[in-house]
Amino acid sequence: MWLFTQDGFISAVAHRDKIGVILVRARDRQSLDSLIGYCGSPDLPNEIHHTPRADYPYRLEIDRSQFARWLVDQTYEIDYDNFKSRVHHTRGDDFELPLHQVWSIMHSVEDIDARPPRRHNKTAV
Repeated sequence: MWLFTQDGFISAVAHRDKIGVILVRARDRQSLDSLIGYCGSPDLPNEIHHTPRADYPYRLEIDRSQFARWLVDQTYEIDYDNFKSRVHHTRGDDFELPLHQVWSIMHSVEDIDARPPRRHNKTAV
């Protein structure tokens, strides 16, 4: 699962070796910061691991129920009417600009009925 929040971008997957654990990965450490408060148990310390040779250089293990609680709390954090503008405020241009690229590229997945057909204006010659 890919998630964009006002704090950043994460990839969440089932941990290969630990049942009930979600491995949350990020390209930047700040994207994982909001998850730290939801972590912590004898088996899963609240610690971001730096994995510079992996596809995502930062990783965090979190119990599935704690991750679900974080997801719910993220919905209560939505008090904005424009996501990209909020991210500009919380993360700045360096994060907002790539979001615009993602938004633009995702236009290619609209189905054929998503928008009314375009009319071509024919001008008289």
